[in-house]
Amino acid sequence: MPMEKTFAPAEAEARIAAAWEAAGAFAAGANAKPKADGSPAETFCIMIPPPNVTGSLHMGHAFNNTLQDTLVRWHRMRGHDVLWQPGQDHAGIATQMVVERELAKDKNNASRREMGREAFLAKVWEWKAQSGGTIINQLKRLGASCDWSRNAFTMDAHFQQAVIKVFVEMHAKGLIYRGKRLVNWDPHFETAISDLEVENIEVKGHMWHFKYPLAGGETYEYVEKDAEGRVTLRETRDYISIATTRPETMLGDGAVAVHPSDERYAPIVGKLCEIPVGPKAHRRLIPIITDEYPDPTFGSGAVKITGAHDFNDYAVAKRGNIPCYRLMDTRAQMRADGASYADCARRAQEIAGGAAFTEAEIDTLNLVPDELRGLDRFAAREQVIAQITAEGLAVMVPNPKAEEEGEPALVPYVESKPIMQPFGDRSKVVIEPMLTDQWFVDTAKIVQPAIDAVRDGRTKILPEQHEKVYFHWLENIEPWCISRQLWWGHQIPVWYDEEGNHYCAASEAEAQAMAPGKALTRDPDVLDTWFSSGLWPIGTLGWPENTPELQKYFPTDVLITGFDIIFFWVARMMMMQLAVVDQVPFHTVYVHALVRDEKGKKMSKSLGNVLDPLELIDEFGADAVRFTMTAMAAMGRDLKLSTQRIAGYRNFGTKLWNATRFAEMNGVFEAPLGLPTPAHTVNRWIIGEVARTREAVDEALTNFRFNDAANALYAFVWGKVCDWYVEFAKPLFDGEHAPETRQTMRWVLDQCYTMLHPMMPFITEELWAMTGARAKLLAHGDWPEYGAELIDPQADREMNWVIQLIEEIRSARSQMGVPVAAKIDMLTTEADDAARAALAHNEALILRLARLERIADGTSPKGAISLALPGAAFALPLAGVIDVAAEKARLTKSLDKLEKDMGGLRGRLNNPKFVASAPEEVVEENRELLAAGEAEGAKLRTALARLADLG
Repeated sequence: MPMEKTFAPAEAEARIAAAWEAAGAFAAGANAKPKADGSPAETFCIMIPPPNVTGSLHMGHAFNNTLQDTLVRWHRMRGHDVLWQPGQDHAGIATQMVVERELAKDKNNASRREMGREAFLAKVWEWKAQSGGTIINQLKRLGASCDWSRNAFTMDAHFQQAVIKVFVEMHAKGLIYRGKRLVNWDPHFETAISDLEVENIEVKGHMWHFKYPLAGGETYEYVEKDAEGRVTLRETRDYISIATTRPETMLGDGAVAVHPSDERYAPIVGKLCEIPVGPKAHRRLIPIITDEYPDPTFGSGAVKITGAHDFNDYAVAKRGNIPCYRLMDTRAQMRADGASYADCARRAQEIAGGAAFTEAEIDTLNLVPDELRGLDRFAAREQVIAQITAEGLAVMVPNPKAEEEGEPALVPYVESKPIMQPFGDRSKVVIEPMLTDQWFVDTAKIVQPAIDAVRDGRTKILPEQHEKVYFHWLENIEPWCISRQLWWGHQIPVWYDEEGNHYCAASEAEAQAMAPGKALTRDPDVLDTWFSSGLWPIGTLGWPENTPELQKYFPTDVLITGFDIIFFWVARMMMMQLAVVDQVPFHTVYVHALVRDEKGKKMSKSLGNVLDPLELIDEFGADAVRFTMTAMAAMGRDLKLSTQRIAGYRNFGTKLWNATRFAEMNGVFEAPLGLPTPAHTVNRWIIGEVARTREAVDEALTNFRFNDAANALYAFVWGKVCDWYVEFAKPLFDGEHAPETRQTMRWVLDQCYTMLHPMMPFITEELWAMTGARAKLLAHGDWPEYGAELIDPQADREMNWVIQLIEEIRSARSQMGVPVAAKIDMLTTEADDAARAALAHNEALILRLARLERIADGTSPKGAISLALPGAAFALPLAGVIDVAAEKARLTKSLDKLEKDMGGLRGRLNNPKFVASAPEEVVEENRELLAAGEAEGAKLRTALARLADLG
């Protein structure tokens, strides 16, 4: 049956995917072949960065998995023993949110807290069974060739056992401990969250300026100076001024800090000042201290230190032994627990005066005034501001509206300015830095092996620029908070007795054996998902059992991941695997950049520029989407994706389809399979081009230069095969070289399908099946190993010279405005033996493809343009063929318009203000436009120069 006119992805992709699955084409070890010496096949293993079980395919997933699949298919076709391990992360906070939202849709359902932990977790597992496989099916639509039979989940029973074992062993070694530290706290979900789950967003904010009166009414001479040391302000003050964006946290201040070099405050360092809020009878006094943190040039240069509610303040408090008073509960409401404000403030004052204290005692002290207790933090803020202002302790400035009737001369100093505010990426509420009891990994004790492994080359990070991010984070690492106040996840294997002693064990029975006769209660918290996913490589391969898979595939070969989780996931996997099994988890980390829109902007729903990969697959087919991303995956450079580019690469697939149809109509697939040994120059030349492309593709993929591999294939398949070879072959099908041409074209097309398969698996698998009786799927096709031995130097030189000649003639015709249908003469004004041989062998091709009437020897007449090639020179007589004056006018008009546009671009790019202030993607777009315009201008000037020669 003849081929259809076009490839139909919607029908073919599902059918082909089903065939792969039915054949077990992607099972670990499928298509593995022993080495030449009989030893086992070389292994290749990639661990999929596990998407959230709640997830659906987005462009980042599509990009990441396309690159992985390209490598995996390439290695599998080379006969390697391949495992691409799939799986999903249980995504604690995201999954809990999804299930709670589903329950809330029906008012008859009990809430999470009403139904209790056990019943809620049963609901989560029920949801997972129904909806948790969504992203797997979407990855299959992309063509991902994972071993789906091994699909893993971080809450699988085996994986849970591995996670618990690691926790218990690390705890026993003193690598995990419980402590009180500042963490990101999500008041909606009432849990600690990681930095990755925090979105810092610029919002409209306010900076309030307040006075902290000096204790006992003390005064000092406040002096400000300019850069030359001249006094610009001198006044007597009885206060120190601070600025804050969060006035409600003033209630928990432990000190005011100034820089040691700040001469303005030298007279009052070591003295006490009063927090200007709360009942007057119980105002707290706090010390004025020095620390390197305050910036003397910013604001007043004085900073309030609220250690329990700010990460920078926490560091200052730890350095200065300043107490950290927690003001809020888990919902970010002002605390309502504990003793009265009067009692707590009295004890806090004793501590400020030098009394000894413990961290546990500090946490019991509630320094929220009684009338503010239980209020939401933002409601408390309004009351704090009102109280301070009413007492006259707001810094006052001249009122710009003072001239208007009824307006005061002075008003409180409040700056309206943009501020960066942290939000929960799922809850969308403001994150509160919170001092809470959590479990931590003492990362300082396990970090060095992970640093050493990259420094000594056991693991390489590509592009190398990302090593700096990796090292910077690890060398400045903080303790890792691994506990979460959720129900869905790996529950922490720790039990407490009534005295608060804890027992860490793999099971309750073991914990009970450690505390005979005592009633035990399990820690309700679960582990951070990054803790369990940090064990992904060994956990999915069966550790702690020494499974055959663990022996064969670990350490894995490559991790492909986004730059935004180098320190969240990559570094943690390195630390964890080295700490647990003393081996690196992978030899290479390939870090890809972002997929942006066509203008270089980050995709976001608010901008409306998000591209859905599934919609793109529906419209253009998976192959076009995959090849676009591969062709644009330049190392270290963001990918600017447009539907026009995808449509262009769909056309590329169509071009190969049409070449195959042409071959079918000319009996090509009736020829024998296998590498021919042709006599004709054209056939010998194209075989050499195949070999050259194979070497280029292998070198590029070996070095993770995906775009170089894709572009080499594009140039070869479209440019050399579909354009030149198909055209060169047409006359050969009717002569003595027809049999070898058919066999050569069949072999060449097979090589096209084979080498394109890792990037465009569906259309190539379809073409493979349609063009002969095949012993196996193309997914298991043999990757070619030929090389330079197939390149025929004489055929290579001759045909590339012929191609260059035809391209030069076509370019000259286009520039000069020669009508497409017009046939013109070409005169050979000089030629060496090689050039004359090439002309003689290929005259018919040159005449047809360059649209020439004849080729003859002669001298260049008036009204001719010259062409120069290696070993030859030619003239194209154009007198009477074109209107020289009209062409000059056309080209001059085009050049003038282009120069005007280029002038505007140059002016913009030469303006330092534009380059500094415009978005990076806009500057880059202007540079690209200028470069393209300059190249076009050079072509127009060359054409005008040629016209000038015509007279």
